[in-house]
Amino acid sequence: MFTLILLAVLFAQTANPIAPSADLVQEFRQRDQALLDAFAPGDVKVWDAALAADAVYVDENGTVMNRADFLKQLMPLPAGVSGTIAISAYSAHETGDVVTVIHTDDEDEFYHGQHLKAQYLTTEIWRREDGAWKLLLVHANSVLKEPKSVDLSMDALDAYAGRYSAGPDLAYTIRREGDHLVGEREGRSATALKAEVRDVFFVSGQLRTRKIFERDHSGSVTGFVDRREGSDLVWKRVL
Repeated sequence: MFTLILLAVLFAQTANPIAPSADLVQEFRQRDQALLDAFAPGDVKVWDAALAADAVYVDENGTVMNRADFLKQLMPLPAGVSGTIAISAYSAHETGDVVTVIHTDDEDEFYHGQHLKAQYLTTEIWRREDGAWKLLLVHANSVLKEPKSVDLSMDALDAYAGRYSAGPDLAYTIRREGDHLVGEREGRSATALKAEVRDVFFVSGQLRTRKIFERDHSGSVTGFVDRREGSDLVWKRVL
């Protein structure tokens, strides 16, 4: 709640933002890159110097931390883990003593010999205090990436074809078209379903949701759940 109120107040103050000078944008980008570089070694001093006394940090898992709690959890990466985070896109807008920033960050992590990649979209609010810019709010979001899909046999795909219901006025039809499935909710356009693994499907561009199919003891498909952030919309097979 505190974060929402803070955002509302500050964005009300920045109703008519202007693009800051190229020099100021470069200055903030360098500041932010230095902050990102400080994550791997757990360099508390860099963040301590940048954060305002009343700063709030919201991480990619939705954890809200005040200044002290954020600095407390900053530690070097453990043995066997290394990585870098680089800014790939950056924008800033200035109004009076407030600068709002949005940047895209690409992470390369080497985890016990394996290379992992991630991307974050970070929103920030900087406030000028006694002539110095201090970081007031950071909100980091993990950018969802489309997973690899797997190919299933025609017979395996045919097992999902049918009509499903989540209520008297909510119906969903699945059919096979060639080598893939198509799902269509009544009143909406049909979309291709991609298999992430057997019994787990997703739709491109709708990566917050998975369709997880359920089977009975004989192996027949009995329905599926639309799972989004741990909440399930249950669909039962009716045909």
